[in-house]
Amino acid sequence: MAIAVRVPELGESVANGTIARWFVKEGDRVERDQPLVEITTDKVDAEIPAPAAGVVTALLASEGEVVNVGAEIARIEEGASAGASAPAAKPAPSAPADDAPRATPMAKRVAADAGVDLAGVSGSGVSGRVMKADVIDRIAAAPPPPELVAAAAAPAKAPAPAKKSAAARAQQDADTKARFGSYAIQEGDRVVPMSPLRKLVADHMVYSKRTSPHVGTVAEIDMGGVAAVRDAQKKAFEAAHGFGLTFLPFIVHAAVRALREYPALNASVLEDAIVEKRDIHIGIATETDKGLVVPVVRNADRLSLAGLAAAIEDLSSRARSKKLTADELKGGTFTISNPGRKGNLYGFAIINQPQVGILRMGEMVKRPVVRSVAGQDAIVIRPMMHLALSYDHRAVDGAPANGFLYRVRELLEAAEFDL
Repeated sequence: MAIAVRVPELGESVANGTIARWFVKEGDRVERDQPLVEITTDKVDAEIPAPAAGVVTALLASEGEVVNVGAEIARIEEGASAGASAPAAKPAPSAPADDAPRATPMAKRVAADAGVDLAGVSGSGVSGRVMKADVIDRIAAAPPPPELVAAAAAPAKAPAPAKKSAAARAQQDADTKARFGSYAIQEGDRVVPMSPLRKLVADHMVYSKRTSPHVGTVAEIDMGGVAAVRDAQKKAFEAAHGFGLTFLPFIVHAAVRALREYPALNASVLEDAIVEKRDIHIGIATETDKGLVVPVVRNADRLSLAGLAAAIEDLSSRARSKKLTADELKGGTFTISNPGRKGNLYGFAIINQPQVGILRMGEMVKRPVVRSVAGQDAIVIRPMMHLALSYDHRAVDGAPANGFLYRVRELLEAAEFDL
């Protein structure tokens, strides 16, 4: 029986990938779960295993080809033996001419999107191979279109008598707006095309804002108790685990406990119903040199604070080195975003669909606040942080959203954490 090998889901917001290399050829005998092909995206490099033992009868995509999620890329005849007759393979693509530029698949995609001729791009890779960065540098160095520079430099004049029909002018305006929006490129401007990952993130964010009515609420939290626990434990923790203890696991731990009490925030909207999830899988928004990715800590409510810290450290480090698997980027039920030390006072993040809430950490700073000391008001210096919750008003009303955030604040200020 012939079995189709299809491109699996490669992570949330990833619609396609590039065939990096085949590990097998037509006629090869393979075992179940044996790696067949490596597919690369801007987020992960994934090896696709054989779904069954048998003989590879067809490879339906070439190395360097872009394939969509769900596309059939190979066929395996289950139970056949090596050397069994296979259907005629489609002819391999002809070799490029000697003078054709050599480029990586990603460089070819970026060049095609931007209309750049690879023949005019100097390659910085091995043997002059054109890399993605070379194409981007070429685009950035290109001058803006002469007609736009001339138009921008020309002094304003009174409207001249129309020489084009209204339909022609309307079409020209539409074409210009479609390419450059309402802004006219100026001399000296640097045009930086969106990377494929940036495009995916942009599409996902626009979809989220269009789909969910976003509402925000903010809590100011005294992190003094958490800081004291961290200071008392950080040396022993680092010696035991091999990495530093940050404030993020404390935030995640408190949020997970609050989600158990306010399940409306651990949910999704499904047509005309709201699905409250049984499991709590926390997405951790992580910035990498390729852009934003959101690896997921699964069953976060079953982990101790130390377990959460270890899971976050592992996922974050592998996200930055592009070693995450596709499964580690999907299935989150709630997201926490940590912009780091330069997070500013607070900010409202866009909900990561199909979730209904996202919690964003602000910068922790020492500030004077009023506290009761021996029955008297006193001004003291405390480490303060703002947490901002964005939630989907289709699924969550103000009362549970504010109750959830208030509970997170209570847990953090109580600082009753066991490592």
